[in-house]
Order: sequence, then structure tokens, then C-alpha cells
Amino acid sequence: MTSGVELIAAERERQVSAEGYTPEHDDSHNTGDLPAAASAYTLLVCDQVYPEQYKSFEEQAKERCEKGWPWDEEMWKPSPNPIRNLVKAGALIAAEIDRLQRIAKPA
Repeated sequence: MTSGVELIAAERERQVSAEGYTPEHDDSHNTGDLPAAASAYTLLVCDQVYPEQYKSFEEQAKERCEKGWPWDEEMWKPSPNPIRNLVKAGALIAAEIDRLQRIAKPA
């Protein structure tokens, strides 16, 4: 079984190589977008795994997009698989950690 850390690292690599979300790109997201996006995926997982009401995945995903997704709706690509959504959230958090470390690094 692949560990959570390994899944997140692979997703982060995919984001960089396939989507072009390089460190330079991430540095432009300096208003909390990366952790907000991670939060949207994480909160969707809460709805998926621990539903307070029985809603369809589509309803849950739409609600989360409306309540906190920081980018255009076409960028919101949730999965019906909660583990996949956590992996995406983890990769976004990793990107934000790296971004913060870059700006804290002395020149």
C-alpha cells in the first residue's frame, strides 16, 4: 500500500510536471489561495465521509465550490473518492509550505 505521504508527493509532482504549477507559479498565489483550495477539498471529505445529511456527491461538491473555492469553477475537480480529495489537499498544502519557506529564506 502506498502511504499518504507518498501519494501527496506524487500528486505534487504531477501538479508541477503535468499542470505547470511550478514554484514560480505558486509564488503568485500570495493571498491565501493555496490553503483555501486545500481547505475546500478537505471540507468536502468531511461531507463525504461524515455526512450530516444524505446528499449526493454532486450536491456536496457544488456546495463546497460555492463556499470556499478560490479560483474559477472549472478549476474545481473534486473526486468521488475521499482519499483522492485528501491527496489533492495535501499537495496544495505542500505547495503553500514551500511558498512560505521561499519567502522566509534570506536573500
